[in-house]
Amino acid sequence: MMDRVDEAQTPGPPEAVVTTWRILLALSVSHAINDTLQSLIPAVYPLIKESFRLNYAQIGLITLIFQLTASLLQPFVGLYADRRSHPNALAAGMGLTLVGFCLLSLVDSYDLILVAVAVIGMGSSIFHPEASRLAKMASGGRHGLAQSIFQVGGNFGSSLGPLLAALVIAHRGRSHILWFTLLALTGILVLSRVGAWHGRKLAHAASRGAPKQPHARQSLPRGRVALAVAVLLLLIFSKFFYMASMTSYYMFYLMTRFGLPIQRAQVLLFVFLASVAAGTIVGGPFGDRYGRKYVIWISILGIAPFTLLLPHVGLAATVGLTIVIGFVLASAFSAILVYAQELIPGNVGLVAGLFFGFAFGMAGIGSAVLGRLADRTSIGYVFQVCAFLPLIGLATAFLPDLGRKK
Repeated sequence: MMDRVDEAQTPGPPEAVVTTWRILLALSVSHAINDTLQSLIPAVYPLIKESFRLNYAQIGLITLIFQLTASLLQPFVGLYADRRSHPNALAAGMGLTLVGFCLLSLVDSYDLILVAVAVIGMGSSIFHPEASRLAKMASGGRHGLAQSIFQVGGNFGSSLGPLLAALVIAHRGRSHILWFTLLALTGILVLSRVGAWHGRKLAHAASRGAPKQPHARQSLPRGRVALAVAVLLLLIFSKFFYMASMTSYYMFYLMTRFGLPIQRAQVLLFVFLASVAAGTIVGGPFGDRYGRKYVIWISILGIAPFTLLLPHVGLAATVGLTIVIGFVLASAFSAILVYAQELIPGNVGLVAGLFFGFAFGMAGIGSAVLGRLADRTSIGYVFQVCAFLPLIGLATAFLPDLGRKK
């Protein structure tokens, strides 16, 4: 209701459309905190596997439970936020993450681990669609840039998790996860400030008689929009199935194939995720200037030569290839998300919830499926199979060209 289209339709004197940088920065920082906490879960898998004597399928189930609770609720949260947004929703979501981490540090059974990650997933399901919606609200019309700033915080946080796990948890035990609840408390404070800003924007819109929902129209036929959404979801499947192989099993791959210790494998997972964070900021501005479709082409299909080569090289080349893969693949999601929001205007929260939710769901299902495949074959075979996933990027040819942002 605060973006360029809505302000053109609201009564009252016109206002300058400006990018609210402090809110974008706060959302990026809170995204970094949220995803740092989430990435701690796979980072401590080796410790959990050893402590509870789990197999790869049980490890995959942990990811599945987490990702499903983090995904199934998101479209509903986004739809509700489009209709009736609450300024305190983001802080409440971070509060659930805090509770989940308290449980995860103290539980003594596999079933309770599943409960803990489910609570953390519920917090994430509230955070992502609402925060993405507020990022667009604060974008001043620079939607791709705003999503990149928001996403880079999350990817940077995802890269920090394994490094912090190596430094704080690896030699001290799972109970030291409790220290990371301080991050969740910080996130609650930051998001409370964002909520106050959001509340003022809602009050100002109400005082001006602004409509609750925009009335933007899409010129494309419904059938073509439906096909484009299906293609985008297929590309999400490709990206996040491949990412699941890296985030959940890259450490095991390094430990199995190259004999690396846990701590060094955690550091190399950090290197991969840091490359993802570094590449995130490129896609949004590039898409704003030249078009989202070009970014999607490059970010999905462009990594295929590198993923196909990865299972057949030594350690140094493996690290180098994963850096390239992470950097190029990183721009895909923000480009896909903004493309979908332009494809289905007027439903920012719903689109964000649908695509975040589907992405997390695919990551969870991918982790579970790949875990069972690893049990039946080997970790190396999993990486050989996943190497072909980026070829699905050829489906980008079926996307309509929405044009370059003017």
